[in-house]
Amino acid sequence: MAPGRSDPDEPVSRAERRAARRAERTLRKAARRARRSAEHAGRGDGRDAVYESIDPAARADRRLLRRARRRAHRRLGFVTHFGTYAATLALLLVATRSVRLVVFVGLAWGIGVFCHYLWALVAPGLRDHWIEREVGARSARDVASERRQVETRSRRSMEDLSASIAHEIRNPITAAKSLVQQMGEDPASQENLEYASLALSELDRVERSISHLLRYAREEEPRFEPVELRALARSAVEGLRDRAASAGVPIELDFDGPLAMRGDPEKLRRVLENLIVNAIDAMVGAGTPAPRIRISGGTSLSGDELWLRVADEGPGIAAQERERIWSPFHTTRADGTGLGLALSRKTVEAHGGRIELAADAPVGAVFEITLPRHAEPRDAGRGDGAGAGASAEDRR
Repeated sequence: MAPGRSDPDEPVSRAERRAARRAERTLRKAARRARRSAEHAGRGDGRDAVYESIDPAARADRRLLRRARRRAHRRLGFVTHFGTYAATLALLLVATRSVRLVVFVGLAWGIGVFCHYLWALVAPGLRDHWIEREVGARSARDVASERRQVETRSRRSMEDLSASIAHEIRNPITAAKSLVQQMGEDPASQENLEYASLALSELDRVERSISHLLRYAREEEPRFEPVELRALARSAVEGLRDRAASAGVPIELDFDGPLAMRGDPEKLRRVLENLIVNAIDAMVGAGTPAPRIRISGGTSLSGDELWLRVADEGPGIAAQERERIWSPFHTTRADGTGLGLALSRKTVEAHGGRIELAADAPVGAVFEITLPRHAEPRDAGRGDGAGAGASAEDRR
């Protein structure tokens, strides 16, 4: 009696037979998978597969090894085929002593041997050559396309910078020219002294913009020496103490401890001065009821980086301005040059660090500076702290 059947004479339905066949196929597949897994485990393939999934270099080595094995198998197959071909022709000549028959068989079989030679020895090298040539052609096209894109972006940046420079210099020169013309129309006017003072002020603005532009464009490497950021911050605050006091803005310092690193103290101090002056002007211009600046610093969890944070309680920076503030000549101040933050970023990047505007500040603007503890000068082409950063007269 079959298992699960109560009556041996009961006919077996078609559905039951199909279910039994499916169950049998499933069992056979499971057995094959188990046998294959055991074989892989015996050869170490499973371990190698796990290792390759972790180490990319191991995957590359395995691919090269598999390719070498395939080529060796092809060559061995051709040598075996050619040996069989030669031995057969020799035996045929000895057995039949018919040169015509040996030539006929040799030509007919030789076509196959020649095709095998092409497939086993010539085709792999030819295929690799074609692949390398196609990849090289595509890479050349990609490089040319990338170069065109870089040139286009550089040209647009140069056009924008040129327009900004022209706008920044033309306005004060136009104002000074108008004032001088008014002085020439009435040389004896009592207002000429005031006109002359205004004209000199506009020309000073032009001179300041040009000098800042030259500092921004100059490729000057920072002078690295031991720096203590807490003392550097105190020096920057002390230099701006009178300005902050006259504006009614207290400045607080909060450091975890001494922050020693290698860097250019003069350039880094001017970066801090620029951020402090920007914060003071922003809060005074917005009429902040309780203005305050808080400068804090500390060490990263890894201990390899130091951070500084300059936070104010002013109006903050609008979302559409967050990226534009780093562009040269972009300013929201009537008397600003727009090079302060651009120079600050260049100085920080020259130290191998980064300066960012925090996106999650609850109020005001928060600038965060991250510097490596063991900074080294970067290449001039990558940008550096040209002109020792921004002076205290720069504005964002």
